Amino acid sequence: MRAVVQRVASASVSVDGKVISSISRGLMVLVGIGTDDTLADVDALTNKILNIRVFDANGTMWKSSVKDIAGEVLCVSQFTLMANTTKGNKPDFHRAMSSNASRELYATFLEKMRGLYVSDRIQDGQFGAMMNVSLTNEGPVTLTLDTRKFEYVSVSGGTDKKSSENGNKAAKNQTAAVAGSRSAASVNQGPSDSEVDVS
Repeated sequence: MRAVVQRVASASVSVDGKVISSISRGLMVLVGIGTDDTLADVDALTNKILNIRVFDANGTMWKSSVKDIAGEVLCVSQFTLMANTTKGNKPDFHRAMSSNASRELYATFLEKMRGLYVSDRIQDGQFGAMMNVSLTNEGPVTLTLDTRKFEYVSVSGGTDKKSSENGNKAAKNQTAAVAGSRSAASVNQGPSDSEVDVS
């Protein structure tokens, strides 16, 4: 699963010219679901969204999560986040989960978000509809999250061969552990062409 998370002063979603959801300060979250995403991906993404520290507190940056500030979250399903643009100029959406299956997993995602936080502070768009999204990005602060991607950060001054090998070994061990978790919670299981990040 992929998400684009924006720290906002306000955000809203309109369908056919009518506002159907709106929030004040909090997070605007676009969510993309891949063909082989499972309940394990839902668990990883919901926990990361609700706990990632993107808000300031007492003059200190990156101190508080949306829960810490009692903020709101507006989620919108966005299959285009799964686009493959490596070949040609037309986006390829074959990596996106089918509509019916993704509707079910997205509903589970929303249910999980509401269960982990205050239910009425989690708002939603309209699945499958043509939506107009309006927001005021605060900062601006925009982050991308991907439950199937590891991020390697170089140590200042470079890394030696041994530390690189240790990092790769740790990544492989974490991948194996999460793969077992995904198998136990599989929904619409399919082949995976990348790894899982639960950091």
